[in-house]
Amino acid sequence: MTLLSAENITKTFGTFVANDRVNFSIEPGSIHALLGENGAGKSTFVKMLYGVLQPDEGRFVWEGQTLRITSPKMARRLGIAMVFQHFSLFPALTVAENIALAMDDESRLSGLRHRIREASDHWGLAINPDRPVGELSVGEQQRVEILRCLLQDPKLLIMDEPTSVLTPQESLRLFDVLRRLADDGCAILYISHKLDEIMELAGKATILRGGKNVGEVIPRESSTRDMAEIMVGNAVDWIERRKSHNPANSPPPIFAVNGLNRPAASAFATPLRDIRLEVRPGEILGIAGISGNGQEELAEALSGEWLAPDAEMICLDGRNIGHDGPEQRRRMGLETVPEERNGHAAVPDMTMVENTFLTQYFSFSSGLSWVQRQLAYPDLGREATDAIIRAADVRTPHSNPMANQLSGGNLQKFIMGRMLSTEPRVAVISQPTWGVDVGAATAIRRALLKLAEDGCAIILISQDLEEIFGLATRIAALNNGRLTESHPATDLTAEDIGLMMGGVSEEEARA
Repeated sequence: MTLLSAENITKTFGTFVANDRVNFSIEPGSIHALLGENGAGKSTFVKMLYGVLQPDEGRFVWEGQTLRITSPKMARRLGIAMVFQHFSLFPALTVAENIALAMDDESRLSGLRHRIREASDHWGLAINPDRPVGELSVGEQQRVEILRCLLQDPKLLIMDEPTSVLTPQESLRLFDVLRRLADDGCAILYISHKLDEIMELAGKATILRGGKNVGEVIPRESSTRDMAEIMVGNAVDWIERRKSHNPANSPPPIFAVNGLNRPAASAFATPLRDIRLEVRPGEILGIAGISGNGQEELAEALSGEWLAPDAEMICLDGRNIGHDGPEQRRRMGLETVPEERNGHAAVPDMTMVENTFLTQYFSFSSGLSWVQRQLAYPDLGREATDAIIRAADVRTPHSNPMANQLSGGNLQKFIMGRMLSTEPRVAVISQPTWGVDVGAATAIRRALLKLAEDGCAIILISQDLEEIFGLATRIAALNNGRLTESHPATDLTAEDIGLMMGGVSEEEARA
């Protein structure tokens, strides 16, 4: 019996066809993956399933009945629930209060705390309904999102990149929950760029490319390489795990952090505690950790957006720069790529040329004043931007779009390409391929390896352990604002790092 089928679903935005006659079906009790590159149409398709968007053509058939899913509220009443990649929780409210906001039937609110405890015990998602969400780890917040869906008794659960904020151990626990849900008859639609997860979890995978359904595979009868090549439409150049540097044969550190402390900026921020690290030219120091453990605070301190209490806490090429701001550090050869693309790495309502000029204006011509550079930037910025677009293979809707007109993957390629074009001596890069498809991710990772080969010292802050192990020469883990000692990447396993990410001491993790 088919729970849901989509027949010739088409959705356009102006002249852009996001979904082109997509056909799809899912059965009760199945775990079905939805794969595709950024811009392939996955998000548009599931938003129509959940009632956020409406198709222009085609129809949905739910339990044998043709219908229009006109809103998320209607979707929930049908039995469709969705856990979004970016959580929609209020930090100042308790777990119970957050869950209550999503309950459409007020009669079900009585005894909600008791029901939360019962459901968390049954599914192994231990959570205290009276704790403020702002005090929870990211993994615990995901439990809240899942429990919020489970209390609605879903027949179909849609999960969008659910493990992007989890340790390997937390991911395994999530997989156990999803398998139990499927055994109880709930259908799971699982979206992920992590093909190893699809191999382990899904019974079937539908692949979208360019808005079209280009095939279905049985993951256990396929391979990650086969699925990736169907997604991108051609062969994928895979990255092998790097060999560790031998410090005895390496140049001395060019960048160091010495006992950096930073107080929490707000009630829900993470203080940094005695951060110590160093990185040599040609090295990639991978810093693993779950979001919310001080990554943003560390990146701001390294970039100069937040100034250290003492100048000597941060050193670049023998110079104490803890009191230097971003522009001074950039002039010395330190470039950063922040985690947030739109709004931090790029100004959404500015063009690509303007965004290039913002970070490179001082390099266009040392003989021009600030005012003269502003007047000249259209020509100077255009030349630099065109070079970035060519080198990074950025796909744009027209010659000089706003940053917010690019897809997530193409905006990230532009941001990375802009950083690479400056030929930095030190690069601090946060989550370079988060939510980026396999083709764009491979291109970005190749570029980082080339940057290191050219002698740049790189600090890579990432939640993606596959990425960390594929790129880093040494690895440390950040937990609750504390950074572990780094070790050669070849000496560690994903399980070792996962335990350290979760707060287990290095000695315990390696015992």
